[in-house]
Amino acid sequence: MPTSRRKPAPLPATDLEAAPSLPEPSALRPPNLFLLMLEGRAPWEFAAMLATLPWLRSLPPGDGHPVLVFPGMAANDMTTLPLRRFLDALGYRPRAWGQGFNVGPRGGVLERCADDVRALADKHGEPVSLIGWSLGGIYARETAKQLAAETRCVITLGTPFTGHPRATNAWRVFELLSGQVAHDPARLAQIRRPPPVPTTSIYSRTDGVVAWQCSLNPPGPRAENIEVQASHVGMGMNPLVLYAIADRLAQPAAAWKPFDASGLRQFFFGTASPSAAAAA
Repeated sequence: MPTSRRKPAPLPATDLEAAPSLPEPSALRPPNLFLLMLEGRAPWEFAAMLATLPWLRSLPPGDGHPVLVFPGMAANDMTTLPLRRFLDALGYRPRAWGQGFNVGPRGGVLERCADDVRALADKHGEPVSLIGWSLGGIYARETAKQLAAETRCVITLGTPFTGHPRATNAWRVFELLSGQVAHDPARLAQIRRPPPVPTTSIYSRTDGVVAWQCSLNPPGPRAENIEVQASHVGMGMNPLVLYAIADRLAQPAAAWKPFDASGLRQFFFGTASPSAAAAA
């Protein structure tokens, strides 16, 4: 494992000037109490995953490339174990992030993430796919910006990388755990910049923690949004999410295409753009 620690490149002044201003807290509300209570369905999503494992394991096999999985805020690698076992069964080489509980970007967390991606890419001789759940998706996106050549693709699950940080029901927990202020315009402008690699955001309009509009990639040739019916805390165990992840990872590295939500898939998946979110 490399011992050097590289700090992320500072945000250029031109990017700060070009970044759109953050909406006011009143412009976008966090999920309401009803949606927050619906987070209690996560155990049912786990049960649904167990029931559909024979079907999930029949999906196209993976090509063996490495996949690094980042947990959400206040979570650790145990929460991503079902997802990693699923990826392993398909033939990928999943790797846990190995940094204990995710308490925010402090104490060299992002530097160690970059070191891990470099080490995995060197070990396997090919780029690494990055999957991040909630706050873990921020780590995946930021690491991909720093290490584009070592990153194959980025997939985020319910990650709030745009919109106002207080449009979530977890911003106070973030400030408590990380010791940082959630509303930091410079850092948020950095986070909102898309990675220079194929990037998929999987989101749910029934997310009880993050306002779904905060998880939408802007239109781009290698950026997309996939809508599923899922809770926030159950995304990594939801069969539809697992299906979408498998579909995205199975693409040839040099032939990325947006997710096809036509045919029977239209009954289970959707797509959206920031313009659709504004009209919602």
